[in-house]
Amino acid sequence: MGEHDSRRKPIAADARVRSIAPENSLRLKAFYRFLPLVSAYFRRRRMEMFVKTLNVKAGARVLDLGGAPAIWESVDVPLEITLLNLPGAVSSGELEILQSPGLKHHKFHVMEGDACNVEKFGDRAFDLVFSNSVIEHVGPPEKQAEFAREVARLGKSYWVQTPSKWFPIEAHSGMPFYWFYPEWMRSALMKSWRKKLPGWWAEYISTTRVLSRRRMCELFPNGRTRVDYFLGLPKSYVSYSQSIDRR
Repeated sequence: MGEHDSRRKPIAADARVRSIAPENSLRLKAFYRFLPLVSAYFRRRRMEMFVKTLNVKAGARVLDLGGAPAIWESVDVPLEITLLNLPGAVSSGELEILQSPGLKHHKFHVMEGDACNVEKFGDRAFDLVFSNSVIEHVGPPEKQAEFAREVARLGKSYWVQTPSKWFPIEAHSGMPFYWFYPEWMRSALMKSWRKKLPGWWAEYISTTRVLSRRRMCELFPNGRTRVDYFLGLPKSYVSYSQSIDRR
């Protein structure tokens, strides 16, 4: 990013971006207010690696499964990007943001659909299929496998990222080492959250299923899986392929 761009307020921190923080939790509101500012650093670093690793060219047709506009401000290469989400997932405010200075060099299409069954497009319809922190939300292992098959089917190349459970701060709830709590402790927390917080938020957390590096390798056998580290700790996994072997 250029010097001017690096000083611009991250789009993810824009008030028009829909927050998933429950209004009645001061802890979560503080976490999600702070998160975009921290995430902007990791997002820039990740997207620089994405462009470099896949040698992304200007004008490439990209399908972003479950994506939001903000992440694409970290990519200077002008792209034609299709954002595919479940109905209502992209807010009206985020649609307005598509015209912001940090994104106007891209061409966007916004569509509704199921990322585990993208019926609207044929095989290899896109130069690249992209997904950032989505596969852990699509459902049980069989749904994750459906998602992975669609990624491989739809794109000539792909890049799929998911958080690592080994990172000290859980990316969705903000709880330290959440995935290492005993099952009874997580169940107790979930029971408390269901009483105090909106049902939709508790459902969002309870249906999150983090993936291991081994699982990502199983789902994307024709690609490579890398680990992104921060301070020596695995923060996320990325499975990617520049060209998909169809044999």
